[in-house]
Amino acid sequence: PNFFHLRMMKATRFTLSFHLQFTEEKLGQAEKTELDAHLENLLCRAECTKQNTERIMKQTEVLLQPNPNVRIEEFLYEKLEKKVPTRMNNHEVLGQSMIESGSEFGPGTAYGNALIKCGETEKQIGGAEREFIQSSAINFLTPFRNFLEGDFKTILKERKLLQVKRLDLDAAKTRLKKARVPDARAVAEQDLRMTQSEFDRQAEITRLLLEGVSSTHAHHLRCLTDFVEAQTTYYAQSYQYMVDLQKQLGSFPSTFSSNNNQSSSSSGGASISIPTIPLSASMLSPSPGRGLSGFSELRISSGSRKARVLYDYDAAGSSELSLLADEVIMVSSVPGMDSDWLLGERGTQKGKVPITYLELLN
Repeated sequence: PNFFHLRMMKATRFTLSFHLQFTEEKLGQAEKTELDAHLENLLCRAECTKQNTERIMKQTEVLLQPNPNVRIEEFLYEKLEKKVPTRMNNHEVLGQSMIESGSEFGPGTAYGNALIKCGETEKQIGGAEREFIQSSAINFLTPFRNFLEGDFKTILKERKLLQVKRLDLDAAKTRLKKARVPDARAVAEQDLRMTQSEFDRQAEITRLLLEGVSSTHAHHLRCLTDFVEAQTTYYAQSYQYMVDLQKQLGSFPSTFSSNNNQSSSSSGGASISIPTIPLSASMLSPSPGRGLSGFSELRISSGSRKARVLYDYDAAGSSELSLLADEVIMVSSVPGMDSDWLLGERGTQKGKVPITYLELLN
């Protein structure tokens, strides 16, 4: 009982000195052991990583689900560990409405048939959007959330423990300064050595955890690459779906497909130009026969022509030729080559080039 009583008295004395040290530091009446500059920089970087990860996550969630009410609902389902109910996205809802309307007008009518085709395409885009959202949630948002809820919480815990060890160390220094009796100084010096050792050990543990943030940055960079790839695939699929739909609508009789052109010409003659978006062969599956009549003539004649490069292009392999915007190269058709490609020549350099990046010169 006496031993236990002495231990309790010692623990109480240390607790009081701990709180006294904290209070005196806040009032500017006690010295504070400063962390080394490297550790301070690591702490600042970790906090910066946490804040920016939260910001990127929030805005990505807004991009993937613009409706705030749906985001809250999905968050609650996640916390309750329940499956989120499946709902159609905006493209799918529009597509379904078009298909139903087209069926009412009659698939045999031009307008009804066009509505059905548009609806099917909108539903295809909706499916591509759903895949993009799922891929982004798994490969982008989940690693970011794991860092915030896992690694960073561990860092916070160890940083808080480091703060406690630092206060213990400073309290021990204060007790040593106030000790006058030799026995009291001996005890205070022993306490100081012990608290200094514990502080150094905790500082090393915290430093190792903080240096791991570099690995987190590297991992998040790979996640960012996956996110961009998912976006690229989604936009490329949507573009291809719309190009195919445009071709289908273009096959309708001119009396049905030229209403907008007639109204625009009667209201002032202003024309609307649709920009051409260059796509690499790896993004879209080539569609035979696409391209301007000049390219078709070039393939038939098997000759060569000068062409101006519209956009920069990085070759995907040794069989392709990298291009710089506005440069002029010679192009020719090779039997058996895909219709979306030509053979490009720049001096002694030769390689395949995509026709969507070229403009034939007279």
